[in-house]
Amino acid sequence: MQKLLCCFFLLLNTASCISLPVAGRPKQEKTVLFMWWNVENLFDTSNDPQTEDDDFTPGGKLQWTEKKLILKQMRIRHLLTAVEAHPDYRKYPDVLAFAEVENHTLFDETLAGLQGVNYKTIYYESPDPRGIDIGLAYNPQTLRPGASKAYSIPLAGRRTRKIIVAGFFANGNPFHVILNHWPSRSFDTGWTETKRIAAAKVTRHILDSLLVGNLKADIVVMGDFNDEPNNRSLKQTLGSTFDAESVKANSSTLLYNCWSGYEGIGSYFYNKRWEQIDHILLTAGMLDNSGLFAPQEAFRCFYFSRQLEDTGTRPYPTYEKRKYKGGYSDHLPLLLKARIH
Repeated sequence: MQKLLCCFFLLLNTASCISLPVAGRPKQEKTVLFMWWNVENLFDTSNDPQTEDDDFTPGGKLQWTEKKLILKQMRIRHLLTAVEAHPDYRKYPDVLAFAEVENHTLFDETLAGLQGVNYKTIYYESPDPRGIDIGLAYNPQTLRPGASKAYSIPLAGRRTRKIIVAGFFANGNPFHVILNHWPSRSFDTGWTETKRIAAAKVTRHILDSLLVGNLKADIVVMGDFNDEPNNRSLKQTLGSTFDAESVKANSSTLLYNCWSGYEGIGSYFYNKRWEQIDHILLTAGMLDNSGLFAPQEAFRCFYFSRQLEDTGTRPYPTYEKRKYKGGYSDHLPLLLKARIH
């Protein structure tokens, strides 16, 4: 009898150990992880006669070889695996967008080397003279794609990158991303400002078109804007603000800038200071705690020690003043971890 009782209690205890974790297991959080990153000159080694890519060839001024390209791709994949391994994420980005990619084939090849995710890509060639574009990828295991389109920026003279808009569904919830790589500040910030304002007007037009039918639409605007939060292109033309309550009250005109209250470093280092020229901006629909939404501390400028130079004060670039350094990029990536309600 004593042996029978011991066996009974042993079985009962074992069943409890098996069932309790299942019953008490917290519901898994559903999230969509966004990434924006200017990867700095992701070129193949072939000479494209239709673009100004001569420097990025083995015989060009930068001596861009297959070995250097492979290291560049390894750096990019290393950063993505670092995101996947980070305790705050434990996943690859569901949506990622790279600036300064030369072509669709190279974009696909770079992402194909990742283990554990099979990205699908959306790619539009731009008229940029250097031949650089924005590459967009998504995880088909977590997202369903909708329609996408590329918009040109009307500029006199030198052409620039197109602005991309793409729709997705996450667990049945629709949302859009708008991707930007605005004209640079080369030569003089003031002299080139009108070009970035022209780009901001196009982005604003896309936003207005999406919001006209639904002021609570979930829209994430990402990119290298080559302007900081208080510059006219962002603050006045696009409607960027650090005040979330103002965005909620003025959902048709304002966007929430995720740099608001951020205490970390910027995404780009120039003239001995960190700059915030890469941005993630959100519509009011992303702040309403329904559908897809961004909770507090959803945003981060992501980096780890090896991604910075030895001094730890600036990004570890591939090139610096046309001298090969072999680093990751002259920009740091941005992440946004949105939730699905």
